Amino acid sequence: MADGQQLGRLLLIKIGDGAEPEVFTNLCGLKTRSFNLSANEIDTTIPSCTNPGGPVQKTSRPGISNRTFTGSGAFVAGAAMSAFMGHVRASEAFNAQVVVPGDGTYEGSWMVTDFSFDGDVEPNMEFSATFVAADVLEFTAEV
Repeated sequence: MADGQQLGRLLLIKIGDGAEPEVFTNLCGLKTRSFNLSANEIDTTIPSCTNPGGPVQKTSRPGISNRTFTGSGAFVAGAAMSAFMGHVRASEAFNAQVVVPGDGTYEGSWMVTDFSFDGDVEPNMEFSATFVAADVLEFTAEV
């Protein structure tokens, strides 16, 4: 692997246990994952007041920020998964960390907006989940 490249499997979401100090545990079983940082675009375009018939230049400013983590993979039963599923069933926010190798850690309150179990006759049961930030996240750059 070339210098600076990062392993995709090290893109992680870690679920907090709510204790003091809080301990974060990797959500085991993920095979595919993605982390999206985006912002709404607020259109600020107005025609020129001095030349209203002339060309109009589109202008914008950033709007609401959005942080979304999605992942899917094997459902691995255990204490950490049970605690996570408790948050999903209760539709409640919980503390988590998204670790982006080569970038840093995004920590704070998250919630699951979409969760599904999948299974066929032969392979193991799988799950997929979409997490969105439930509050402003704290970013800590990788050292």
